[in-house]
Amino acid sequence: MDLLTLFFKTILFRPYVFVFLAAFLFAAIKLIGWPRTWRFWLLSWATAFVCEFSSTRNGIPFGWYHYNGATVGQELYVSNIPFMDSISFSFLLYAAYCLTLCFLLPFLRTPERSNNWLRTLRFDRSARTSWAALFMTALFYAFIDMVIDPVALRGDRWFLGKIYSYPDPGTHFGVPLTNYVGWVVVGLISLALYFRFDRRLPEPTLSTNGSITTKLLLGVGLYYGVLAFNLSVTFWIGESLLGMTGLLMYIPVTVLLLLRLLKPLEPSNP
Repeated sequence: MDLLTLFFKTILFRPYVFVFLAAFLFAAIKLIGWPRTWRFWLLSWATAFVCEFSSTRNGIPFGWYHYNGATVGQELYVSNIPFMDSISFSFLLYAAYCLTLCFLLPFLRTPERSNNWLRTLRFDRSARTSWAALFMTALFYAFIDMVIDPVALRGDRWFLGKIYSYPDPGTHFGVPLTNYVGWVVVGLISLALYFRFDRRLPEPTLSTNGSITTKLLLGVGLYYGVLAFNLSVTFWIGESLLGMTGLLMYIPVTVLLLLRLLKPLEPSNP
């Protein structure tokens, strides 16, 4: 009961994390179904936890950092790692994966009646488990952490709290570049393991009434929702340079995404 109580205290203490987690579960089940969703979550959570456990003891793969235990008793920890931290890796990886698939999946050539302003993507197995999908997802995964980690490091200035620190402040707003290398490593390992299951499982049952694009956009919406949350906090605590850097990073990504997904306007009949 103590563990259960602590879990509920964690939800109340970090409600925004569990809102994002619920959004991930909803979006993933809609797109890939429950058999793939629980495997995706378990593999990515376990990989992230092992990597965090390792880095806080020997500096691999994120570099050296330490959780200070300031919130012990207020939220659930697994060993020395806050539970909410390791589960964040899972929904962020899924969101980065959906963003990647929007760029890589082939188009369906047959016209669709619904969503006529969006291009219709085909959920092609070879494209979604390709080397390009693996490395591009890892890139988008580390990319969003370049917004998240600097503001999380300043958690004493907002409601996250000062829960961790780097013994040697890094060059990117106090974050060492090795941290982003660690995110790439977690993304590559997690997805490589997941792809092995995805290739073997039966194809997910997708509704024929709507476009696969709309299901992917649920995950993309999660990605941009997390981004918007962190940028809002960044500006709220007065870190304007950090916030503007984050905004500028995503302008070209967003423009390219819109060019990829939006159908060109058809000329009107005279």
